[in-house]
Amino acid sequence: MASGIKYAFRPKGAQRKEDAIPKKGIRRYLFELKQGNKAFWLSGHAFTKIVTLVCLITALDYFESMLPHPVLVLVLSMEVAIYIFFIFLNTFAINRYITFIFWPMTDLLNSLFSCVFLAGSIFFAFKARRTLPKPYLTAMIFMGVAAISCFLDIFLQLPHFRGLRRR
Repeated sequence: MASGIKYAFRPKGAQRKEDAIPKKGIRRYLFELKQGNKAFWLSGHAFTKIVTLVCLITALDYFESMLPHPVLVLVLSMEVAIYIFFIFLNTFAINRYITFIFWPMTDLLNSLFSCVFLAGSIFFAFKARRTLPKPYLTAMIFMGVAAISCFLDIFLQLPHFRGLRRR
């Protein structure tokens, strides 16, 4: 002990934490899958994304029962596809393998543009019809709830940017 090195007691057969992490193959992917999407599911992102997705699908279903303007169906279909993509991406930890894209920023921009598109679609849906039947009004309300959920998701994503510095 003259050199100042301290030895920690480790029970026989116990592994260090870095030795327990698989190095490659499917075991490595499963480990990253379990560790990588914990923050997504526990921090509220998943809840807001699923609420938004359910509201968008419900609004799309209500609009399909009537004859709305095709732009409304197009915007809702586009938003459903994008939200399914982001839920798939975060659930299966694919963002760890595509490192040249800064995923928190794309997710933040997606939530921002979704909120703006949905607010614009609500305004357009209101101006496009003189009378508002009950299914049409219900679909607009679901679009509003989805827009509010997108807006809340923006604030849930801000902690990703707190510790970052410019290069």
